[in-house]
This record gives sequence, C-alpha cells and structure tokens, in this order.
Amino acid sequence: MSVLKKFLGQTAVYGISTVFSRLFNFILTPIYTGKFAAGTYGIFTTMYAYASMINAVLAFGMESTYFRYLNKHEDKKQEVYNNSFLCIAFISILFLISGLVLSNPISGYLTDDPKQLSDYKTYVQLFIGILFIDAICVIPFAKLRADNKAFKYSVIKFLNIGCFVGFNLVFIYIIPLVIKHQWPLATWLESWYRGVWVGYVFVANLIASLVTFVLLLPEFLKLQLKFDKELFGKMFSYSWPILVANLSFIVNENLDKIVLSQLLPDKIADHEVGIYGAVCKIAIFISIFITAFRLGAEPFFFSHAKNANAKKTYATILHYFVIALALLFVGLIANIEILKYFIRKSEYWVGLPAVPYLLFGYVCLGVYMNLSIWYRLSDQTRFGLYISIVGAVITIVMNFVLIPRYSYMGSAWVSMLAYFVMMVISYVLGQKYYPIPYDLKRIIAYLLVSVVLVVLSFWVFNRNIYIGNALLLSFLAAIIYFEKDQLKLILKKR
Repeated sequence: MSVLKKFLGQTAVYGISTVFSRLFNFILTPIYTGKFAAGTYGIFTTMYAYASMINAVLAFGMESTYFRYLNKHEDKKQEVYNNSFLCIAFISILFLISGLVLSNPISGYLTDDPKQLSDYKTYVQLFIGILFIDAICVIPFAKLRADNKAFKYSVIKFLNIGCFVGFNLVFIYIIPLVIKHQWPLATWLESWYRGVWVGYVFVANLIASLVTFVLLLPEFLKLQLKFDKELFGKMFSYSWPILVANLSFIVNENLDKIVLSQLLPDKIADHEVGIYGAVCKIAIFISIFITAFRLGAEPFFFSHAKNANAKKTYATILHYFVIALALLFVGLIANIEILKYFIRKSEYWVGLPAVPYLLFGYVCLGVYMNLSIWYRLSDQTRFGLYISIVGAVITIVMNFVLIPRYSYMGSAWVSMLAYFVMMVISYVLGQKYYPIPYDLKRIIAYLLVSVVLVVLSFWVFNRNIYIGNALLLSFLAAIIYFEKDQLKLILKKR
C-alpha cells in the first residue's frame, strides 16, 4: 500500500466518525433555534466561545508536542506520555480550584442583570467541570491516535456526541412529554424541571464528558507518575509557542462572538450574536473536513518526516486537500437554500450573506493548518506564535472597527481576512525555512475559480439551486480533466 493510500485510509476512519459525530451535533442546531429565542441562543454561543479559549490554555499545546517528541525520542515514549499528561493535569487542577472559588465574580462579569446572576453562576460551574474533564482527556486521546487506534478513538468520540445529543433530547422533549401526560416519575420531574432552560444543554455536555472519561480509563491506567525534568524542559520550549498560537487561533475563531455581545447595544446584542452563531453552523461541513484531516494528518506528518520523499508527499497532500476544500466551498453555497432550513426559524436567515465569507475563511484556515507542518517539523514553533499573533491582532483591531457599524457582517469579513493573511504568511516563511515543492499555480487557480463560482452562485444567480449545482458539476468535471494523469499514477501505486 502506498504512503498516500495509508494516509487516506487513516484519515477516512477519523473522517467517518467526525462526520457522523458532527452531523448528530448539527441536528441540535434546528432544535436549539426552534426552542430558544435568538437572544437565549446568544447566551449559548457566548459561553461556548469563552470555553474554546480556555480549552486552548488548558491543553497548553501539549497534543502537538506529544506527537513531535514521540518521534524524536522513540526510546522514551512512556516518559513523553507521562510528561504531557502531568503538565495538563497540573494546569487543569489549578483551573478547577480557581474557577470554583471565583464563580461568583465570573458570573458578575458575564451579566449585570441580577435576575440572571444565579443562572450564570450555574452555567459557569457546569463549564468548569466540562473544561476540566475535557482537558485531562486530551493526551489519552492523542495516545490512541499515535498508537493507530483510530477505530477506538472514533467510537469514543461517537459515544460522546451520542450522549450529548441524547440528553439534549431528554431535557428538551422527553421530560416535558412525561410531565404533560403524567407518566411515571412525572411528579418528581415537575419538582425540579425548569422547562426551556439553556442550562440543560450544558448539563448534557457535562454528562457526555464524564462518559468519555470513563471510556478512556484504560489509557489513564497506562500512566506512570514519573516526571522527566530534563525532557520536560525541551517539551515546554516546544509547546509554549504552540499554546500562544492556539490561543491566538481561538481568539480569531471566537472573539467576534464575544465582542459582538459587548459592542452592540444591549437590546440587540444577544439577538445578533444568536443569528451569527446560527449561520456559523452552516460552515460546519468544512470544519468537519478540516478536523478529520487534522486528526489523521498530525500523527502521519510527524511519523513520516524521516522519509526521503516526505516533502513531496506533503505537497501532494496539500494539492488534493485544496481541491476538496474548493469543491466543498462551491457545493455548500450552491445548496445554501436547502441548508438554511436546518436553522428552522426564518428570523435567523437574515444572516445568510455572512456565510460565503465564513466559508472562505475556513478554506484559508484549512490550508494554513496544512502549511503549518513546516514549523512543527523544523522545531521552529515560535513562527506559529508570530503568525497567530498577527491573525489575532487583525481580528481584535478590525472587529472593534467594523462591528459597531456592520454588526456580524463585519465579524465575517474580519474572520476571512485574518485566516487569509495567516495562510499567506505561513506559505512565504515556510518556503524560506522549510521549502516544500507545492504546485502553487494550480492551488491558486483552484481557489480563485471556487471564489468566482461562489460569487456567481450566491449573488449573481441569487442562490438558485439548479444553476449553483450546475456550476459545481462543471468545476468537478474540469478538476477531473486536469488531474486525471496524476490520479492514475497515485491509484496504481501499491
């Protein structure tokens, strides 16, 4: 089996589980938007935006560091596992204690409405538990990937999202049904059930995280409470720039939602955040593809780095990755008139013009993540820090400039700009410090054509499904024509 086929096989396993998991999660979007008003959904969006930023801090960049040092020190795999886990565990325990002690002032920061203060305190405490459990599971999950246990990894992730979706349905539909028909336990349920309360979403998340922790116990039992100080010093030097880079990335991804709620007038803030958060969900399909790629690619890239033809392999992978992203970009916009019904309430559809910008931003992000392998393999993670800081500065400054005037549309533009700039800088620096023979002309050509087709589909032909899909099929036919010779070579390899 060729190297590329092996890579595609591993990525496919992660991809299938990620697709099913995210699609199950996607089912919740029409449920949330159907049950919760836009303002209430804005609370949900804001809380998860903060959680994403905290997650990056707790993980401390140790996931990438774990993969890198497994391959640098093959004689110290247990020590690398121990060090990575103990680092995250120490930070997470400090966070857990601090968060619980400071839950009151944190709640006061999130809302100045005395009537909502008690609810926000509950939200904060639930999220502290979720974030703690998710953080200490990072390295056990990474170990499964490093050990090529993609199926086990996928099953656990699938069960996690299954629990999350299942308990959401219990709280939103089943319990009200039991109470309405006075079935067994109805009296007890009535004594505490609060109806349409967004906090139940967070309770379901906590339950799912606990189930994941239990399923990962075999990996936890493989830990040894031994700490290699000298090795940790090297790992720390590699890891902290990744931490800052990841944090900057999370800022790029989530600051817009937080800033929206702060810069817009109180009477419309939660409503606008709710609309933006809902239409962002349409971009989930590209996010799924990028996530599946990263899960398979990260351990593969590190393990393949010593091969003589590694750079050529990386170039080929990016080439077809861009083709897939471009097709997804055009395909999602071609069918946006169907996808919008997953949001259900028409009050959210006003945000659809933000979707093309968000999707192209994700395309740039996917390319950037692929390109970023150069500084990880060359142990120059500081460049990832610099690039991410540039993206974060663009995000912060431009959001403050554009949101007061353009609301969430300004956020969508800024997101696209930040990821585009990061992608370009990463390519330029990568070719200087760790040159990889990418077919730049074809990559740019595919990206430009996809942008032109999206403009035609969304704005010129006014989101007409038939014309949009005709453009998509034409694009696919052209790609097959231009790539047919290279595809034949790849498929012939054993």
